[in-house]
Amino acid sequence: MANVPGADAQWWQSAVVYQVYPRSFSDLSGDGVGDLEGLIDKLGYLELLGVDAIWMSPITRSPMADHGYDVSDPRAIDPLFGDLETFDELIRQAHDRDIRVTMDLVPNHTSDQHPWFSAALGTAPGSSERERYIFADGRGDNGEEPPNNWTSVFGGPAWTRITEADGEPGQWYLHLFAPQQPDLNWENPEILADLETTMRFWLDRGLDGFRIDVSHGMAKPAGLPDLEHPAEVLRHTDDDPRFNRDGVHEIHRAIRRVMDEYPGTFNVGEVWVSSPEAFAKYVRPDELHLGFNFQLATATFDADEIRAAVDSSLQATASVGATPTWTLSNHDVSREVTRYTPTGAEAEGLSSERLLAIGTNRARAMIMFELALPGTVFIYNGAELGLPDVDLPDEALVDPVWENSGHTDRGRDGCRVPLPWEGAEPPFGFTTSDAPWLPLPAEWAALTVEAQLEDIYSTLSLYRQAIELRYARLEFSGDTVEWYGAPDGCLAFRRAGGLICALNASPFPVPLPPGQILLVSTPLEAGLLVPGATAWLI
Repeated sequence: MANVPGADAQWWQSAVVYQVYPRSFSDLSGDGVGDLEGLIDKLGYLELLGVDAIWMSPITRSPMADHGYDVSDPRAIDPLFGDLETFDELIRQAHDRDIRVTMDLVPNHTSDQHPWFSAALGTAPGSSERERYIFADGRGDNGEEPPNNWTSVFGGPAWTRITEADGEPGQWYLHLFAPQQPDLNWENPEILADLETTMRFWLDRGLDGFRIDVSHGMAKPAGLPDLEHPAEVLRHTDDDPRFNRDGVHEIHRAIRRVMDEYPGTFNVGEVWVSSPEAFAKYVRPDELHLGFNFQLATATFDADEIRAAVDSSLQATASVGATPTWTLSNHDVSREVTRYTPTGAEAEGLSSERLLAIGTNRARAMIMFELALPGTVFIYNGAELGLPDVDLPDEALVDPVWENSGHTDRGRDGCRVPLPWEGAEPPFGFTTSDAPWLPLPAEWAALTVEAQLEDIYSTLSLYRQAIELRYARLEFSGDTVEWYGAPDGCLAFRRAGGLICALNASPFPVPLPPGQILLVSTPLEAGLLVPGATAWLI
């Protein structure tokens, strides 16, 4: 373990990390929202799955305007999830099972109910309290216009005007996300000092690391220049002035210095940048241990796109001697099964059942492809069950994106629906409440853990087999991949240890490369690799 003398301090370089979205994982309290007791109760399942570590989305105290990413006390557990005693028990029991535990750190902003922000509202412009955030006078004769034209990632303006203590309209504060998430002013040294205190608080309790939210944020450009082009909801480019400013790298160096005091721990940053050169800067030896690489998560099921994503990712990390990371989904990204389900002309004439089957097979193929790559793999809870997104009714939507976009973007709720554990009817053992925080669809009866656990052909069984082979076989060794010839629409690469991975993203069955089959994502037909399938060979 990371907290045991002599443990491998670089364990994370080839780890399989499982993302727990706590609200949706397992509810033991019966209030319809997942909690730490529920997570403890399912540690045996995670051990059976074979993962090295878990990463928990925010569990710190929050008003939950953005489901925990609006933190009002970063050194306390929100009562919705439990308390510090339960957290400590989670660490102890997970470590007993050789599972490390990491959690979200949110340094770009706080909740508007954080004591700092309350103090800022109660003082005059220019006060030390306001200097913790980004307050500015408005434009126009009476300051009635926002300081610039920035929009929120969630939709709508990125500025909100406050009413001063004298009752008059006053300054504006910046929030790149929801209005309840004011951005911190990282030019103020007090911000870093407090974050370091927070990090040590959790690391001293035995936490094994952090996932750093909005790692490409925090630093803001001098003068806060206008956006040259309108920004899309939940999207931005590398030249967007709101993100990816050079000053963010010194912040990451300071964070790394704290992490280095705790050997065996690691941090992984949420880095939404496109170019390999920009990404590489975040994972230089004195910055993040790992950076989330979203290129596979945004690629379609197309051989050229998939290979380009792999090549770009390996190029970026190799240029600075870093470890590559791979993920296909998370709490902000549509689930694999849904993304890979045919649409448009490709879907014409196919039943909904057939379309779902194709999406599921492609998702199975991609997890095998991903697990064959060198580096660290992140799995989002429920991916191992083959869960698709859920088309929720309007009245069930709770993501702030839905409201902030004026009901033009449905947000991320569809990929956050709670996990189905057992039984034939919703909520499938997730909770004893008849009103889970998001409703589970009745058609998930065939996708429960109970239904899949003993089915050797299930997606859950495929994940278990693939993860076990990844650890057990020496053929998975080596830090590079060697591409070699494959039929049109297909990919094949070899690891230095001898593993061959072949992916058929074409519409036709194809012959396999020479070798002994270790595992296939979908059974062969007449000895051929079927469309939407991956095979491992040695």
